[in-house]
Amino acid sequence: MEHKMLPAVGSVVPRGAFAVLLLLLFFFSSFSSTEAYDPLDPTGNITIKWDVISWTPDGYLAVVTMYNFQQYRHIQSPGWSLGWTWAKKEVIWNMMGSQTTEQGDCSKFKAGIPHCCKKDPTVVDLLPGTPYNQQIANCCKGGVLNSWGQDPSSAVSSFQISVGSAGTTNRTVKLPKNFTLKAPGPGYTCGPAKVVKPTTFITSDKRRTTQAMMTWNITCTYSQFLAQKTPSCCVSLSSFYNDTVVNCPTCTCGCQNKTESGSCVEPNSPHLASVVSASGKAANTPLVQCTSHMCPIRVHWHVKLNYKEYWRVKVTITNFNYRMNYSQWNLVVQHPNLDNITQLFSFQYKSLTPYEGLNDTSMLWGIKFYNDFLSSAGHLGNVQSEILLRKDKSTFTFDKGWAFPRRIYFNGDNCVMPPPDAYPWLPNASPKLVFSVLSTLIATLASLISVI
Repeated sequence: MEHKMLPAVGSVVPRGAFAVLLLLLFFFSSFSSTEAYDPLDPTGNITIKWDVISWTPDGYLAVVTMYNFQQYRHIQSPGWSLGWTWAKKEVIWNMMGSQTTEQGDCSKFKAGIPHCCKKDPTVVDLLPGTPYNQQIANCCKGGVLNSWGQDPSSAVSSFQISVGSAGTTNRTVKLPKNFTLKAPGPGYTCGPAKVVKPTTFITSDKRRTTQAMMTWNITCTYSQFLAQKTPSCCVSLSSFYNDTVVNCPTCTCGCQNKTESGSCVEPNSPHLASVVSASGKAANTPLVQCTSHMCPIRVHWHVKLNYKEYWRVKVTITNFNYRMNYSQWNLVVQHPNLDNITQLFSFQYKSLTPYEGLNDTSMLWGIKFYNDFLSSAGHLGNVQSEILLRKDKSTFTFDKGWAFPRRIYFNGDNCVMPPPDAYPWLPNASPKLVFSVLSTLIATLASLISVI
């Protein structure tokens, strides 16, 4: 029997097979965020630290602190909720800086009713404006947690918890299990609690160090695939050298349902206000404007101008979701020339280096009290800025779509890019040739004027 061999490494691959390989690479790169591992933030996670501060007659007093170590993924309103299952028959006597959503059945307690008697409590942050005698440091933000790359000082949340019917020594305490984190919906997967070296604390006068009785950590990682079944944003492209505007791929985030009302809303609908405020729909359930792509967010990248030493890009973020405002939004862009940003107008930026020696990724976000709030769909539902970049003569080109980004994330979610073969291409005449012809014409005119 004759066996057909696969082409060896280095052999010539047929053009059709090469095209298929390119399509496969595009497909997998577009949906790489379906795994918990994020290639642009490989160490990003939310770490929950549980510090037992002191023992009580029937349990312990602990401070629970949540650190958002993700570079660009934050938790916005209505905020986080943290759940777990007790290992024994523990109860929560009281809390500061947070509360459980349900008390549970505490009927067996005759006096001194606990705060919560549920086997699987769910805890939420308190709102801003909570009385001071119910607060601790880093609490009471309504569950909003900024990203570490954007603002580390507001990427921490804490609460205090008094646990009863529990162990009163390191050996008798049983760690809670089955931790869940919603932010505010699904997407995070939490590992088991692990005992670590006790946390040390420095007193306010910095002359004494104290230590927790016991500490355990829980690590939670994010997966876009678990968070939502469809993408949440897309990218469109255009350029000064080509009249073609490449829109988001059709049905990127869903398709218009012609037979079912309420799948989307036309912007000029006379009943728009009543539909947006209709009861029975969760606030975080998107109600989008009717478009070909049906995405709540569209990012448009326009190659605007070409100078001798620089080139200029305009970035526009448009919100098509009538039910969602985005506070403290951010945008992550991957492009090889982002290591040479000269000036950024009306946005802030930070260079991200997920791997040593690789500086092709930047995080952009709005200026506080100016454009850090992206309003819901409508005439105010967009923010925009321009980026001036210095050319690297060894790599810069407008050919073959080089000027367009490799990846774009909005609020930590990977946006769907158009297929590479749809990018705006250069016309037949190259920029170098056009520049050369213009230079010749200008020189000729100058010489004629001098003669005259």
